[in-house]
Amino acid sequence: MRELHFKDNFWNTDITSTAGYDSIIQHLNDGKRTCKEIEDFMKARAAIEEKYAKDLLGLSKKVCGHSEMNTLKRSLDVFKLQTENMSLSHLHLAQTMREEAKKLEDFREKQKEARKRVEQQMDALHKQKGAQYKKTAEAKKTYDQKCRDKEEAEQNMNRNATTSSSKQQEKLYAKTQQAKQTAEEADRIYSQNVSALGKMREEWLNEHVKACEFFEKQEVERINMLRNVVWTHLNHLSQQCVTSDEIYEEVRKSLEQCNVQEDIEHFVNLRRTGDKPPAPVPYENFYNNQRSAGVRSLPTAGRRAAAPPPPTAENDPLYSTVAEPGYSLIRY
Repeated sequence: MRELHFKDNFWNTDITSTAGYDSIIQHLNDGKRTCKEIEDFMKARAAIEEKYAKDLLGLSKKVCGHSEMNTLKRSLDVFKLQTENMSLSHLHLAQTMREEAKKLEDFREKQKEARKRVEQQMDALHKQKGAQYKKTAEAKKTYDQKCRDKEEAEQNMNRNATTSSSKQQEKLYAKTQQAKQTAEEADRIYSQNVSALGKMREEWLNEHVKACEFFEKQEVERINMLRNVVWTHLNHLSQQCVTSDEIYEEVRKSLEQCNVQEDIEHFVNLRRTGDKPPAPVPYENFYNNQRSAGVRSLPTAGRRAAAPPPPTAENDPLYSTVAEPGYSLIRY
């Protein structure tokens, strides 16, 4: 399939028209705007990455598991350290994005300056071509009028050739000759303007072709540049994902070394208070303690035996113990 090019497809049958050229310039201006939009996009993305990096860095400085110990503490320390490393990687990514945006900005400005020279040259040619065409059109208008004047003078002379006097014929002849000379001069001027317009047209055609080739080359470079910039941008994002996963893997490896039983034993060995629980608290009968208060001896080691039942006299009230059925504080 035959390739299409700017130089073959942006002409116009009207010599004064610049529609094809204007269409190319409009397209290039749209492309320049796209470059600026991509550049601003990358700068904004870099700002987001930088803010995220700073937030992560602040988060990594917060207290997290300060009271933990042993393997879990080491894992949490690695977790915080890798969070800080993650923030640094995103900060580096933001800087890389700014550098890519700067490259695109430099490329855009370079193309702008190169285009400016060609556009100025073409604008000057368009003005000269338009002015020459206008001058040629006016010369043709004068030429046409002078030719009509000449024909009218000749016809007038021929009509009066037999009816006018010799003196009148001389005047008519002189007027005819004057009209003829004026027409010839107008023809010469018109011819010169047509020739000048032809040269101007040839020059404009050559420069238009050169400009089209230059603009097409710029467009090829711009499309390739934007394609590569976006591709590189995505490569950086992919690499950031790889870096993030490597950082996460370091934390996972640390968590694999976290031993639950070891941490339990570490805490026990570090903070143990004893391996013997307290003895049960015995029940002590208030009344038994009252009767044995007078004969209480010094306590001996070990558990105390049950108090013996108190002696009873004939008129003493009867006491009972808890172990007896029907126990009550007062018996009637």
